Amino acid sequence: MAVFVMLTTLTDEGRKTIKDKPERIKEVNKEIEAQGLKIIDQFALLGPYDFVNIVEAPSAEVVCRVAIALGARGTLQTMTMAAMSLDDFIASLKK
Repeated sequence: MAVFVMLTTLTDEGRKTIKDKPERIKEVNKEIEAQGLKIIDQFALLGPYDFVNIVEAPSAEVVCRVAIALGARGTLQTMTMAAMSLDDFIASLKK
């Protein structure tokens, strides 16, 4: 499975939802996993992004579908980037 980094920014509505119901974060994680992604790790951030998620997915198409579905709710915006391990990166440079 491919690895992706998903940076998330909450909208005003998303911040209100999290403030009123913090456990909603874990509920969304279950929804994401039901759509084909595996959450490897997740952190809350200070700065221009609110969360970073490291996820595995069978393809970029699956990640795109999930990111669009999440964004369509109006509670968050995402920026998603493909990632690779340092060992894989170094090996690719030796080819």
